[in-house]
Amino acid sequence: MTLRRTPFHALACALGAQMGPVGGGFLNVHSYGDVRAEHVNTRTKVGLQDLSTMGKIDIKGPDAEALVNRLIVNDARAMKPGQARYASVCTPDGGIMDDLTVFRLAEAHFLVVSGSRNRLKMRDWFSQHALDLRAYVTDQTAAIAFPTIQGPHSRALLQTLIEDADLTSLKRWNFTHGTLDGTRVMISRTGVTGELGFELFVPSDEAAGVWNALFAAGGAFGLKPYGVQAMFTLGLEKLYPAHGIDMDESVTPFHVGTDAFIKFDKGDFIGREALLRMRDQGAPTAWVGLKLTGDTPAPDMTAVLVDGRKIGHITYSDHGHSLGVVLASAHIERKFALESQVVTVLGQPATVARKAFFDPEGQRLRS
Repeated sequence: MTLRRTPFHALACALGAQMGPVGGGFLNVHSYGDVRAEHVNTRTKVGLQDLSTMGKIDIKGPDAEALVNRLIVNDARAMKPGQARYASVCTPDGGIMDDLTVFRLAEAHFLVVSGSRNRLKMRDWFSQHALDLRAYVTDQTAAIAFPTIQGPHSRALLQTLIEDADLTSLKRWNFTHGTLDGTRVMISRTGVTGELGFELFVPSDEAAGVWNALFAAGGAFGLKPYGVQAMFTLGLEKLYPAHGIDMDESVTPFHVGTDAFIKFDKGDFIGREALLRMRDQGAPTAWVGLKLTGDTPAPDMTAVLVDGRKIGHITYSDHGHSLGVVLASAHIERKFALESQVVTVLGQPATVARKAFFDPEGQRLRS
């Protein structure tokens, strides 16, 4: 099967992009040849990533809110137009089908942004459950380009290009609209790097102009592109779980620590009863960070041991480029999920972390 390309494909290739499959039937940038440099530049200056492969599911109609609230664990009713929320979509037995972001565009209009690899699954899941409701589900993935601008210089860069939106007062998990190089864009203060950052929703047929304008102005701010591999290393330093790596339908939000986003008091939703049982009995394992010994990341599924006994496994490991150490995430038995607990990985000691390795208090997000 021929993999689809994003509106930024040729522009990214011109900057040296190394392409590969990213799920959902798409090809996208894995890296630009130096993951460490991409990571560090995004932490210290500003980076741009093409996230156009992520699913964009438009939901509108009198029952749009009811549909969204039926499928997510967070509370769509509590959202006002201009707000975004992180949420999981769960199976009836509480397993995580995807973690996604919900944007309320108007009283009866939502946009759901899903993971790339779960794009088709989420499109079909929302469409299936809309059949008995007055809600209309449209896959807008191809129509909306989705660049994310992340890093401490992101606001300064965007504010030079967007004069009709106040990005200084825009709070995290909120969005607004503005004009960039003549194109009307939606600007959301969201992202998965742990940095001050903004995600842009751009009409695909005007995407090239927005990309070129960003890079024309971005040199003064240190703008450079980054790919999926740097996105993962940035997320690892912040201990952000990723679907398909750290979680899937075999675990619940209680297993990965995203249960704070479950709103049981909103009423019924798919998976509610199973999640209530898990809340009451407690998940037997916990998802944690590990600081490893040595310079080599651990392969996925590497055993985590205590006194020679396996207590869990690695889900992802890579270099923490901001910190100069090798990091990992893992599922381990809950009784060992303690800050600074010493475990063994590949015959070497490793230390458990329950908070983000980088900027654990989230000061940079509130910049």
